[in-house]
Amino acid sequence: MALSQMATELLLASTIFCLILWVVKAWQPRLPKGLKSPPGPWGWPLLGNVLTLGKSPHLALSRLSQRYGDVLQIRIGSTPVLVLSGLDTIRQALVRQGDDFKGRPDLYSLSLITDGQSMSFSPDSGPVWAARRRLAQNALNTFSIASDPASSCSCYLEEHVSKEAEALLSRLQEQMAEVGRFDPYNQVLLSVANVIGAMCFGHHFSQRSEEMLPLLMSSSDFVETVSSGNPLDFFPILQYMPNSALQRFKNFNQTFVQSLQKIVQEHYQDFDERSVQDITGALLKHNEKSSRASDGHIPQEKIVNLINDIFGAGFDTVTTAISWSLMYLVANPEIQRKIQKELDTVIGRARQPRLSDRPQLPLMEAFILEIF
Repeated sequence: MALSQMATELLLASTIFCLILWVVKAWQPRLPKGLKSPPGPWGWPLLGNVLTLGKSPHLALSRLSQRYGDVLQIRIGSTPVLVLSGLDTIRQALVRQGDDFKGRPDLYSLSLITDGQSMSFSPDSGPVWAARRRLAQNALNTFSIASDPASSCSCYLEEHVSKEAEALLSRLQEQMAEVGRFDPYNQVLLSVANVIGAMCFGHHFSQRSEEMLPLLMSSSDFVETVSSGNPLDFFPILQYMPNSALQRFKNFNQTFVQSLQKIVQEHYQDFDERSVQDITGALLKHNEKSSRASDGHIPQEKIVNLINDIFGAGFDTVTTAISWSLMYLVANPEIQRKIQKELDTVIGRARQPRLSDRPQLPLMEAFILEIF
């Protein structure tokens, strides 16, 4: 009797194991005939190589690359992940074969950004995506190189940056006058947002502090979810479990898009195609021309998505880079003194630096290129 019960339990366990193995195999993508998967470590069913990565995935991946080469494959959950190492390999993928590697992964968290219609975070890289990307680039380039005849700056972008740099210095000096230490990140964040806001909408966000600034200050919820490798992207069952970080991420995206929609709608009501002074106006002007030509018209919600992408593309990256540059200058005072000496010699302290000063500031340029 006991032997029969043991045999039944063993058969049941074997059946469950085989069923799980079959499900895991069924979920794995099939390679076309003639192709082989890149080399890589063996992974556990359902978990993949999560345990191998541990708390320091960059070090674990470095060790794996020494064993399996510059091109290897791991699995996070049931999702295959291609890992590239080595300067030549990465350059081959991102530069020489850029068109093949320009797409984003099809992840759940990225689908929540502008309802999956984001140009920056969408896995789509087809003709429609390329056309909208060109449109966004043209609008951005127009207001990067266009100049105000009444200004001494070479372009609108330099004018906005110059004004905001002066405001940032003023705010930092006020904080330095107080006792103790401070984190400049939020002040840098505000300045970057103001520059991008001026380029996109023609005004700084200080005019809309009640609705936009608190939202910008909470952007860490967005960055944390997108940049940390969210587990729910690789273990779909987690999407249906309580997750406060995911809820904050959803709330941020929804509120941010609604705020942009409001600004774009106000822009549309006041729009005059004879006086285009920002990127939103340039996109609206394109739509007016496209409507008359019945070709290339973009719905207003797509304009919001484009503005969201333009805003997001430089927001966190530039803020983080400037914050790191300040930290490096504080940590390396000798470099700071050399740069200040070069600025004092070439420019003095009676005016701000201009883009035209760049050829005469090799040390300053080297520092910027090293950081960015």
